[in-house]
Amino acid sequence: MTPGVQSGPVPGAGRARVPAVVLATGAVLVALAFAPLYLGAYPLALLGRVLALSIAAIGVSVVWGRTGILSLGQGLFFGLGGYALAMHLKLTATPKGELPDFMVYNGVEKLPWFWAPFASAPFALAMVLVLPAAAAGLVAWLMFRRRITGVYVSIITQALLLAFVTWLNGSQGLTSGTNGITDYQRFLGIDLRGPNVAHGLYWLTLLVVAAALGGTAWLLRTPFGQVLTAIRDNENRTRFLGFNPAAFKIAAFMLGGLLAGVSGALYTVHLGTISPAMIGVAFSIELVVWVALGGRASLVGAAGGLVLGQLAKDRISSAAPDAWLYVMGALFVLVVLVMPQGVAGVIARRRAPAPSVPASSPVTREVSDAV
Repeated sequence: MTPGVQSGPVPGAGRARVPAVVLATGAVLVALAFAPLYLGAYPLALLGRVLALSIAAIGVSVVWGRTGILSLGQGLFFGLGGYALAMHLKLTATPKGELPDFMVYNGVEKLPWFWAPFASAPFALAMVLVLPAAAAGLVAWLMFRRRITGVYVSIITQALLLAFVTWLNGSQGLTSGTNGITDYQRFLGIDLRGPNVAHGLYWLTLLVVAAALGGTAWLLRTPFGQVLTAIRDNENRTRFLGFNPAAFKIAAFMLGGLLAGVSGALYTVHLGTISPAMIGVAFSIELVVWVALGGRASLVGAAGGLVLGQLAKDRISSAAPDAWLYVMGALFVLVVLVMPQGVAGVIARRRAPAPSVPASSPVTREVSDAV
């Protein structure tokens, strides 16, 4: 035995340390949980809306960053979730036996058949999940079974979103058209305008964000997530290895649609309205810009990029409304030219590996890649 060298096991060897990104994410979530104690009414309401939008950004990270599918129509699934809940809220605010006010103004004499089931809260909540996921699955099945890829996916999803928005705008008597659905009062017996509802809604949103981050990160650490990465890097080779890329891409697209629908429902409650202007092409493109800025391959990066981007938008657009679009365009060009992997990618490259964990540790590598 070499003098001065112990032959026993090194303390701490073999134990994977918790990745720094997981610790940092936990610390941020804890700080956000106490936000109602140190933020005023408007900043807290703004932060709640932005956190609701970050759930849609997590879905974009799965679809684009992990699977390599650039969808420019996430507003479609966001809108389906938002309108599903808004229809229930509007029926709840309407006296029993009467029609919603916008239907009366447009001469509708009978409640449309597809509105009637939304009087039930459980049905509406189920549709917040089912409608966006089913629509995303149908769209994905039609595209990926024919092996449509690349820019054609972006064009098709954007066209479908435009068609949906056009239908909403033109159906004044069914959807309130450009005015959108508004004037909510109660949900599940709770007065949405009550003094303590804002705090409760904020904490609910934060809880859903944490669940979306944790659940999606766990899913991407499974073999399912590894196959998605393989499809993104080389779809043909993945197919030759015996996998069916179309099935995995459809599943990833459905997950992205489901997260967008949940995001839309929460955002609708926070804002108190849902309209076609909120879910158009501009919204979907802006969502992609913020995900790219934060880092599309990182769930935390995508959500963080959306949150910081939306907060910056509120400040800059308030101070200089005409300059905001130029700022957003400059940020996107900066990301494309200088930081193609976003801020999260820059941080990951600069972060030194932990000395007590082997470089090949699958636990650390999978957690870091997923989060």
